[in-house]
Amino acid sequence: MKRMMIVDAHNQFLRSYIVDPSVSSNGFPIGGVKGFMKILNKLTREIKPDKIVVVWDGEGGSKKRKAKNKNYKAGRTPPRLNRGVNNLTQQEEAENRQWQQLKAFEYLNNTPIVQFREPYVEADDVIAYVAKHQRYTDWQKVIVSSDKDFIQVLDDKTILYRPTQSQILNTKRVVDEYGIHPANFVLARAMAGDKSDNLDGVSGVGIKTASKRFPFLREENEYYLTDIYSHCEKNVDSRLKVYRNILESKDTVDLNYDIMQLSSPSLSAQTKERVISILDEWQPEFNKTNFRAMLIKDGFGEINLDNLFEVFNKICFNIDKCLEIF
Repeated sequence: MKRMMIVDAHNQFLRSYIVDPSVSSNGFPIGGVKGFMKILNKLTREIKPDKIVVVWDGEGGSKKRKAKNKNYKAGRTPPRLNRGVNNLTQQEEAENRQWQQLKAFEYLNNTPIVQFREPYVEADDVIAYVAKHQRYTDWQKVIVSSDKDFIQVLDDKTILYRPTQSQILNTKRVVDEYGIHPANFVLARAMAGDKSDNLDGVSGVGIKTASKRFPFLREENEYYLTDIYSHCEKNVDSRLKVYRNILESKDTVDLNYDIMQLSSPSLSAQTKERVISILDEWQPEFNKTNFRAMLIKDGFGEINLDNLFEVFNKICFNIDKCLEIF
């Protein structure tokens, strides 16, 4: 079985940007790019993919969801550089962060990696669309992100690797750990809310409560909000307030579900067509000498990316590989 590695680029880039204090030979912070490259190097060694897809948030990517809920991702503190780096102003840090992201995108465009950065589209939607697309039904997909939103995308051929947490989640592990099947995970999240995205949930409802009060959510069968509300109505006269709270918060739950669900990604028909077209027309090419020269020119020096280069060469020459872990 062929394996595709799908990377939530912004998620993994920020991890490096915040903690890696590296500076270039020109004195500029470069920890985001350098650390991101090292992460990709480590991931390719562990996952051994036949295809690598890296997806970035597009400019204005959260605009559609913010139009539905103005509080979506509001109040987030901008990520700051490692304090061991130069004391830049917040504006200078923002400019440096954008420069590093553009450089990472530029470098990877000169590799066999397929990249996406669609305007007004969040990475989550593209990742879910690619992972669920019918032409990759027979592929194993490994989504790399610390974001729990991707749990809803998991199935018998799709897993979530959370490097920061050193955690690998497949369908069985999700059911064992949370008591909820991935097919129904977004229902529980819609009731519980998501503090990281500034989405309020129902009072007294978390993932554990949802699992306990809605035991059918652990089943493989896909359920809907109507099933949640029907169950609440049948139990509303019990001593437990949770069922009444949910019925009184239907507007919140409905809106959360609409924002959180990835089963119907928020992509236009044109964007879907473009994504598949890019994947279809992808022709892997790689020149290690040119790639290294680009890094050195921008003051990155030598970075050990041997594992990444090895996978690049295998992808270019279409060599079958032994799939070991996961």
